[in-house]
Amino acid sequence: MARPKRKDKTRTVLRTGELQRSDGSYQYSWTDENHKRRYVYSKTLEALRIKEEAIEKDKSDGIKAEARYVTLDDLYELWKDLKRGLKNNTFENYKYIYETFVRRQIGSKRISTFLKSDIKRFYNYLVDERGLKPATVDGVHNILHQIFDMAVDDNYIRNNPTNNVLRELKKAHCFKTEKRRGLTRPEQELFMDYLKNSNTAVYWYPVFAVMLGTGLRVGEVTGLRWCDIDLEDGIIDVNHTLVYYDHRTSEGKKGCYFNVNTPKTEAGNRQVPMLDFVKEAFVMEKERQELLGVHCEATIDGYTDFIFLNRFGQPQHQSTLNKAIRRIIRDCNDEQFLKTENPEVLLPHFSCHSLRHTFTTRMCEAGVNIKVIQDTLGHKDITTTLNIYTDVTKELKRTEFDGLDKYFNNSIA
Repeated sequence: MARPKRKDKTRTVLRTGELQRSDGSYQYSWTDENHKRRYVYSKTLEALRIKEEAIEKDKSDGIKAEARYVTLDDLYELWKDLKRGLKNNTFENYKYIYETFVRRQIGSKRISTFLKSDIKRFYNYLVDERGLKPATVDGVHNILHQIFDMAVDDNYIRNNPTNNVLRELKKAHCFKTEKRRGLTRPEQELFMDYLKNSNTAVYWYPVFAVMLGTGLRVGEVTGLRWCDIDLEDGIIDVNHTLVYYDHRTSEGKKGCYFNVNTPKTEAGNRQVPMLDFVKEAFVMEKERQELLGVHCEATIDGYTDFIFLNRFGQPQHQSTLNKAIRRIIRDCNDEQFLKTENPEVLLPHFSCHSLRHTFTTRMCEAGVNIKVIQDTLGHKDITTTLNIYTDVTKELKRTEFDGLDKYFNNSIA
């Protein structure tokens, strides 16, 4: 004898798994692929059956049933456990960004409920209310995009809601990233002359001369040891980089301190020839330290005997060097104004990394082969080198044509 069909209070026949509860609401239950009983609820039978259709579609598409209960925070923890191939300082920065900007705002939201509009709204909040700069929003997007990609790969969701959102945001907010530029030749000459001839700034001449004459990244310069340079053959062996960062979420010792990392890319392992003034800068630094009795007091991850030291025998780091540059810019420009009311050349605002661009600019202006430039700078992808080369040659062409215009004007006059 057939079992009587179950009905609700309105005598509507209920399907398998459906149930009307004592308060009049409805429940649907099913067993997921892990043999775990799952439940959804609705106030009306019509709304419940819409949810049932969505559940059946998820089943047919292979979407995990637990996706309905997994939050963004849950998947972030999984991503954090599985992430490999990042340098520790980069990973620490990713974790800081998530904990600071994401967790409290959207971390508890279920992964299956995210829409593209939710991500847009969140990014707009970061820009409009938190006042984040494009580079920081880029960092947030980088993490979220990876987490949602993992969610798609693991069948928690069908599509990544962060796709193309950042591009649209940048257009909507008219984000403009200023291209870094190197110093012009007159600016470079003013900078170097001031370092050489100033009683206070001459201390900084060797480290900035090496940056300017090699194009090394800041961490590559500050990480140089005496055993990494060959003054006789004029060769610098770049094989590691020194990083100084806040180990705020590390398992071990917390706080700001140095670590030694491999170079930024595999191409970062390279040998760079010394220009004459670079060799002189190394010799000058060695003589200064011997005169003052400064010796390296630091051992970092087994590395010691660093070249560029502060007065305590500790390696220099980027923030100190950039602060020094700001003071040099101020004092140098003040000196120029004391000489004349309208100086022809003043130092612009720039940083340590600008000296790397300056070196690249000088190589491009000298017609150095593009592959040599790539190898010297340690660029993994030649596209990076070509982008810089293109910008420099455009500027050089403009300058040359300005001179050509003056020539024609003079000849016609």
